[in-house]
Amino acid sequence: MITVYDIYMRTIIDLPDEQIDDLAEICKKEKISRAAVIRKAVAEFLQKYTATKQGEAFGIWNNKMKDGLKYQKKIRSEWSK
Repeated sequence: MITVYDIYMRTIIDLPDEQIDDLAEICKKEKISRAAVIRKAVAEFLQKYTATKQGEAFGIWNNKMKDGLKYQKKIRSEWSK
């Protein structure tokens, strides 16, 4: 039988009062627990971190080649035409 303790790990974190107050406002507005808000925030952070770590580009590089040197040579080759 799987229990909630098999799925989640309890942890203790220290947050400044300002962040706790901000979290309380979010929890009240969204009608969800503080733990749910923190789990969501961690999931979003890990998703962004993992995407960046795997070499996915963002911002102006989003639709460009993944190899910066190859892209630079391609762009500079247009100068000599």
